[in-house]
Parts: sequence; C-alpha cells; structure tokens
Amino acid sequence: MTTYTPMMQQYLSIKENYQDAFLFFRLGDFYEMFFDDALKASQILEITLTGREGGGEGKIPMCGVPYHSASGYIDTLIEKGYKVAICEQVEDPKTTKGMVKREVVQLISPGTVMDEKGLKEKENNYIAAFYLYEDKEFGFAYCDLSTGELKSTVLEAREDRLLSELATLSAKELVAQKDDALLLSEEQTTQMGILVSNHEQLDDGTLTDKLVDRATALSEKKAIALLLHYLSDTQKRDLGHLQKTVHYETSHFMKMDYYSKRNLELSESIRGKGRVGTLLWLLDHTKTAMGGRLLKQWIDRPLIEQETIIGRQDDVQELMKNFFERVELVENLKNVYDLERLSGRVAYGNVNARDLVQLRNSLFQIPKIKAVLTSMSGAAHLNALGEKLDPCDELTELLEKAIIDSPPISIREGGIIRDGYHTELDTYRDASRNGKTWIAELERKERELTGIKSLKVGFNRVFGYYIEVTRANTHLLQEGRYERKQTLTNAERYITPELKEKEKLILDAEEKSVELEYQLFTEVRETVKDYIERLQALAKAVSEIDCLQSFAEISEKNHFIRPNLSADGTLEIIQGRHPVVEKVMGAQSYVANDCVMSENREILLITGPNMSGKSTYMRQVALTAICAQIGCFVPAERATLPIFDQVFTRIGAADDLIAGQSTFMVEMLEARNAIVHATPNSLILFDEIGRGTATYDGMALAQAIIEYIHEDVHAKTLFSTHYHELTVLEDELPKLRNIHVSAVEEDGKVVFLHKINEGPADKSYGIHVAELAELPAKLIKRAAEILETLEAEGESSGKPLKKVVLEEPEKAAADDMQLPLFEIEAPKKQTTSSLEKEIKKLNLMKMTPMDAMNKLYDLQSKL
Repeated sequence: MTTYTPMMQQYLSIKENYQDAFLFFRLGDFYEMFFDDALKASQILEITLTGREGGGEGKIPMCGVPYHSASGYIDTLIEKGYKVAICEQVEDPKTTKGMVKREVVQLISPGTVMDEKGLKEKENNYIAAFYLYEDKEFGFAYCDLSTGELKSTVLEAREDRLLSELATLSAKELVAQKDDALLLSEEQTTQMGILVSNHEQLDDGTLTDKLVDRATALSEKKAIALLLHYLSDTQKRDLGHLQKTVHYETSHFMKMDYYSKRNLELSESIRGKGRVGTLLWLLDHTKTAMGGRLLKQWIDRPLIEQETIIGRQDDVQELMKNFFERVELVENLKNVYDLERLSGRVAYGNVNARDLVQLRNSLFQIPKIKAVLTSMSGAAHLNALGEKLDPCDELTELLEKAIIDSPPISIREGGIIRDGYHTELDTYRDASRNGKTWIAELERKERELTGIKSLKVGFNRVFGYYIEVTRANTHLLQEGRYERKQTLTNAERYITPELKEKEKLILDAEEKSVELEYQLFTEVRETVKDYIERLQALAKAVSEIDCLQSFAEISEKNHFIRPNLSADGTLEIIQGRHPVVEKVMGAQSYVANDCVMSENREILLITGPNMSGKSTYMRQVALTAICAQIGCFVPAERATLPIFDQVFTRIGAADDLIAGQSTFMVEMLEARNAIVHATPNSLILFDEIGRGTATYDGMALAQAIIEYIHEDVHAKTLFSTHYHELTVLEDELPKLRNIHVSAVEEDGKVVFLHKINEGPADKSYGIHVAELAELPAKLIKRAAEILETLEAEGESSGKPLKKVVLEEPEKAAADDMQLPLFEIEAPKKQTTSSLEKEIKKLNLMKMTPMDAMNKLYDLQSKL
C-alpha cells in the first residue's frame, strides 16, 4: 500500500469529496493540481506539467496556476463544462505548527458562476433541478445565482417536456438525484450543452421555508429544496439575495420545442454565429444588461393572455407617440448599470468600491426616469410604472457621502472613504498628512541646526523614519542628541527622540486609517444588503421599461405596425415581411407577401421552385405571430392574428448523428411531435415532409399527414412541398388551399419573383436551379432530356415510373450507349395525342397570364 506524505494525504482526503471537479489546492502563492487533475488540466489550460515527490513510487504529476491570476484559468474550465473546487488555507501558516488546515471554500460550476468575467452581460446563467414525484410528474425549479431569480413549476413526467423547458432556459447545469438523472441520456444533455450534477440531499427547510409559498405543490417544493441544498452546499456562503420563488405555468405561454426555436432562429443562429441573424439580434435595442436578459426571456416565452399582450402594445404605442420623452428615457437608461448582478455580488460579499459607485450612479438616474414616465399624457400604465420606481434615496445619500468618485479596485489599501464621512478616520488622516508635513519641516530645521545641506529625512518599511548624514559630515552632529539606527557604506542613519515619537504617531495613524476604512466599507456594504430586495424590484421595473422602449425603437425604425388580435381564428397578414431577412437584404430589395387564413381555410399547400422563398415565407408568418405575442409591433402593412398556443416547425434537413438518427427519422419524429400535441389553436410549419425517403413513400406520407391535420388536428398549417401531385387535394379537402411562389423563365434561365400567388405551381424548375449551381453543362443537358421523356410518358401525373432507356444524341451504336440515370425502357416518340392530353389537363381558370404564357412556350418547345 502506497504511503503518501501528510500533505498529499490531506489532498487525497479532500479530493475524495470532489471527484467530479478539478481541485485547486492552495500551496503558498499557487493553486496546485495533482494526479489525473494535473494531466487533464495541463492539456486543457496549456500549462506545464511537472512532478512532485509525494511519498509514492515516482513523482506525482503536478501543475499549477498563480492564485492572483487564477480566475482566467477557472473561466476556461467552466466554459468547457467542468467544475472547479477552490481549496484554501484556512489557518495562518506563520502561526500554525505542523500541517496547515485546508478546506474547500467554494465549488464553481457552469450554473454557479458569479465572476463578472465569466458571465455574458445580456444572458441569464441558469441552473435547474428536477424531482420525479411518484412517477407521475416532475417538480422543476431554476435559478440564476448571479441575479437571485428563482422560479418553479410542475411538468408532465415526459422526457420531451423536461428537455423543452431546459432548452427554453438555455440552462447550463441540471441538478438531479442519481436515479432521476438516468432518465436523460448523456447524449441529449451533451448535445444541449448541459452539465448534469448528481446530488441526493434536500434542503432541511432553512432556505426553503423562507423562499417557498406554503401552497406550492409537493413535487415542486422538493425540486426547490434539492436546488437550494446544492447551492448552499457548493457555495458555502450567504444566499440572502435569492428572491422568493415565483411559480409559473407553462400553459400561460406559447409552447415551442427546442427544434422549433432553432429552426426559427429566435435567439441562436443555425449558422453558428451566436445572436447575429436572429430575432433577438433584430429586436435588441435595450440599453441595460438586465433589459437585454428580460428581452430574451420574453422572446423565449411569448404570451397567450390577451390582456397582457394588449397592455404591452399600448405601452409601445405610447412610447412611439412620445418621441422626445423616449429619447430622454434612452439617455437615462444608458447610465443604469446591472442592478440585479450588483445586488448578487453585494450578497456574496465580493463587491468592491467601484461597484458601489456604479450602484450610486444608477440610482441617480431613477428620479429622471420616473419624471419622464409620469410626464407622458395618456400613458396610464407607463405613468403607474414610473410612480412605482423606488429611487432608494437613503441608500443613494449614504453612497454619495461615503464613497469617493474614483476609488481603487482593492478594498484593503485605503483611499475609498470620503473626507468628512467619519470623524475618527478624519483624525487619523489629519495626523498622517500633518505628520508628513512635520517631517518635511523637521528636515529643514535639522539642516539649519547642523549646517549640513545634504542632510535628509527618509523612510523605509524596515527601519521606519530616519535622519541620513554622509560620513564626511557626522562630526557636525550634536553629541547625545542623535541615536545611530543604521550604517551604510557612505552614510549613517540616525533617529532623535522627537522623530521617534512622531514616527509612531504617523505609522499608527496610517495603519489605523486603512483598517478603519475597510471596516467602514464593510459596514456600507452590509447596509446595501438591507436594500437588496428593493433593488431587485427596481431592476425588474427598469428592465421592463427598457424592453418596451426597445420595441418602440425597432417598430419605428423598421416601419412595424400594431397588429389586431382575432377572436375567431382569422389570420390576415397584408404585405408581411421576414424582419431579419429584410434587415439583412435591405427594405428596398425585399418582396413582401400576404398570408390570409380564415377559420375555414386552415391549410395552405405551398408549391414552387427551390430557392424561391417558400421557407422564408413560412418562417415570416411564425415570426410575425411571435412578435405579436411578445407585445411588439409586426413587419406588415396590416395584420390580424389569432393567439397561438403552440408553434411547431419542421424546416430544413439535419441528421441527429449523436442519437444515431437519420435525416428522415428526425423529420418523422418532429412531424409526430407536432401532430400528436398540436391543438386547433396551434400553428404548424412543415417544409418538404417526406423528401427523405423514396418518392412514393414520401408522397404517401405527405398526403396522409395533410389529411390527418385537416380531419383530426385542425391546426393552422403551412405545408410546402415539391410533390405537385398533392395539389389535387384542394378539390377533396375543403379547408386546404393551394398557393405558390412564382418564377418565370427568361432566355432559358429561371428568375425567382419571390411572390406568393394563388393556385399550384406549374413546375419545379429543379434543373434550372442545378444550372444556377453551375453543375456541368453536359449533365444539365442530359437531365433535361430525361425530364422531357418522363413528362411525355405522363410520369409526373403520379403513375409508376416505367423503365426507359434513352439513346444518347449523335450515338446510334448500341455499344456506345451511355448509362442512364434510371434503368427504364426506351420511350415511344412523342405524339400529338400526348400533347393533346397535356393541354386537356390544363386548368386555365386558375392560371395567371404569366403562367399561361410559360405553359404555351413549353408546349411549343415540345412540338
């Protein structure tokens, strides 16, 4: 059995309780890591791996980082999804005999980051917990430790409901008891970027009773207790800034699963560019960090309560009308710092004097914001919101009196407290300042008394104050008055009784001044703690005002209009635009489109070429609905919208390789999710359902899905397809209508008009798109020949494909036959009768003049 040194035994005993974390073990001025921690950390942090004798066989792997610059290394590990346990010396090495006692003072994990550098300014950092109660429901709770926000709910005991809630929050960490944690696969949580922490013990009521309402459901209460115990156990400090738990119902908000939010690019770009190109990127004109966080929450959880939606719309309208007041409001908001996270750092005890100056400057703005809001005529809710703003006058006055305008970062070296704030501190400062003046005066007197012009009075930390005289002048000193203190090579240093007395006074004054300043600062900080609840309430009000002004600014800038909300399910968007695409392309080049769906026309079947804008059109309808339900104005000339309870999307092709699922399986799973859970008040967007399998399989599934939605689900649905055969469903399904994205051919080239028209598209232009992609000319020509042959045989009408063997042009010899794309029989030469059949199928009453011209050109080409 290996016998380690006492220090390594201490390390191993502490590490035993933190197996899932990197243990930063304090040794002098460094945090050291050993064994596997050292091997892994040296690679991740790119630091030198060394070794140390520890009593075992060979050297123990070791690496370390300086304690004063450890935060950057900790942030790197946290960003990569690891935990870090900070192990400090809790005894003074100078006064301790033997081994210095060490213990973990904090566990930092992705969900418990408090350092400002490790947090994104306009994003919450959520840690969640769930508790499976009697196998029938999940108690669910989440918290942002940096702001104190704490919320909870009860979820159905379904894995997808839990994952959807975690995705909505973009949670960084999930706490669960070991057996419950097994309900989620490692692949799922890894894909979503969530660290799962196993924790068994629930809070004993110390925190839970203070923060939870008695009427809270038992499952919910247990989830909260699990989360609070984990936070208390890992942070090992006061959590007094945690707010009272707010219960919420998921049914009070529009539901969207992870894939729908991703497909619609609400807050995260599919292209991996963060916020750029998302709805959040477009709408975020907030001026405060807390306003930016609230805006993301609003977008993630659109409202379904009509009264609240209308209330936000009223406020946006008033802010748009009161332009000059809004400009003044914006200028004031720019000077408000992050009150929520400042409050959190105060509670944690890691706030410095500069943070308190930011708090004071923020509070200075509140009376100005209040005056602007209360001055707006006709804006009742904004007036009321302004009246509720609490400027915390007493706290503002305290911070103004106590803290200087530009304090240092360190809180232990003095120079923080204003003159005049504390009498005793002023006395020490006066003694210190006057003492230094006295020292300067002493030097002048001593020079006059001795006649030594080079005499000087100096100071160092080892010997204190002294009178320095060169050796050549020592004979000029009065005997008995000067006491030798230090001998130098070319000089002697002395001290006199009166200098000794003054030295004690000055040094004591400086030391006591610094100590008293730190004490006074901590007293001020403790006083600020008493205001945390009021500051958090103020932060909520300011962030709401910030979001509303952001909506007003973007609505005015981008010519958004106020939508009406329909009670009968009518959807009417006139000249609607995709707000993000319009922003990127420019308003002049974007083609606006209408979307009208009365209550008895619930499905729009959309046909048209690839790249023509079908997906954009579908997304813009969903984004318009979401904008309306978060209280913002919408990108259209006129809009009437129902309130949707859920939005489901199946857009784009993507394999889920981690879960081992193909594109088609992902497509079917997402389709099932929509079909099973949608209601008549939902919105479904299906793009090219069925394309991931064989033609007839896909077409059959697409038709069956359309019919099921039409007959059983009754949700408003936009269904885009390349299966033109499905357009005949308009004659069979009364609540389905064909629309198409138009395109024309000019000189053999396709031109996309991006305009939605009634009726089905006449062709897909697939070969033209391939030509635009610059496939080889020979390939394009061959594809056109095959298409012409298939169309001549009526294959596009839905009949089974026959085997056709096409003879390559200018090559009659059988030996020179090119292998065709399909093993099919040689077609018969096209006859007039086949063209007659094609002409008879045309529905001239549903064709636009341009469609008719295109078809005539096509028929002429065939002749």
